[in-house]
Amino acid sequence: MKITKLTFWQCDLQSHEAYYMAEGKTCDVVPSIIMRLDTDAGISGWGEVCPIPHYLPAYPDGIIPGITYLAPVLIGADASHPEVVMARANAYLIGHPYVKSIIDMALHDAAARAAGLPLYQYLGGNFGQPMPLYHSITCIAPDEMARIAAEEKAKGMTQFQVKLGADKNNEADIARLRLVREAVGAGPLVYGDWNCGATSLDAIRVGRGVSDIDIMLEQPCQTIAECAKVRHATGVPMKLDENAHDIASLIEGHQAGCMDAAALKISKFGGVSEMRKARDLCLKLGIKMCIEDTWGTDITTSAALHIGASTNPKFIMNVCDLSSYVSPKLDDSLPVRQDGHIVAPSGHGLGVTPDPDKLGTQLAVIS
Repeated sequence: MKITKLTFWQCDLQSHEAYYMAEGKTCDVVPSIIMRLDTDAGISGWGEVCPIPHYLPAYPDGIIPGITYLAPVLIGADASHPEVVMARANAYLIGHPYVKSIIDMALHDAAARAAGLPLYQYLGGNFGQPMPLYHSITCIAPDEMARIAAEEKAKGMTQFQVKLGADKNNEADIARLRLVREAVGAGPLVYGDWNCGATSLDAIRVGRGVSDIDIMLEQPCQTIAECAKVRHATGVPMKLDENAHDIASLIEGHQAGCMDAAALKISKFGGVSEMRKARDLCLKLGIKMCIEDTWGTDITTSAALHIGASTNPKFIMNVCDLSSYVSPKLDDSLPVRQDGHIVAPSGHGLGVTPDPDKLGTQLAVIS
């Protein structure tokens, strides 16, 4: 099953509402790069990567040039062996995990389709339980965030990510956490996320301001050392996201005592192959996981759901239905959230059949 052609599209994703985060990070209209990998066996695989501006070391316009550079080790390679192909790609081009993520995702889709299996079966099997979702709330006025939380709880959602720091106002951030906690009542998981946008002092002040209620913090500062300072000064549980990007950083976060949970994002690690290794390490360390990606359509959403479905549910904190936050929806047949949970698609491979009329602008073909 030799790779014969790679075709690329740019699909501009429109958020259903402007999405505000700390330090001026915003999701409104974000370009997502989609790739179809074709083989001489007539089997294709789909991949996607969608870098959020100013979020992680990833550049949308660098994706196709990076894959063009890798073409000598991709075209003609056997797509039925994703990890072999990626090992050669990693030797040929050091780093650039976001470039490799879209390739690895498409390889796994094609290989699982060729085997006649859903990707979760290819990754070890499906635990068969609907996975809990979280709802991410844009950083706006505290009372509006509480209103959104109450509406989503009424739809069955039980986990809420509260974006913090967009207005650089500690008192407002304390109010955001307290009002959302009050709006959803006892039991649901509520955590405040700065996306690296806080100083340790500001995060400690906010953390101590809510330490009397059931709250978790997420990635307040730029470094693991700063996050550990906040974790130990406040006693509030913490989830790492941006700093948890490879095996070494997961070990560092665990040893620093500030990684009660970790966000595993496919493009951050460099694809399904590396996500699987990170997932297995977290299982060994006893770390709960959010299994997702930075942003994207039904393609990357489905890839994350397959990884989640093949993971022991004891260690799944949540997954994310990314495609529900944006339009267009590429495949209307895929599972949607129900009562705050979701399942992985059951079709072969990713189980995704994108509508060609919704793929956006075709950018390039490598063959």
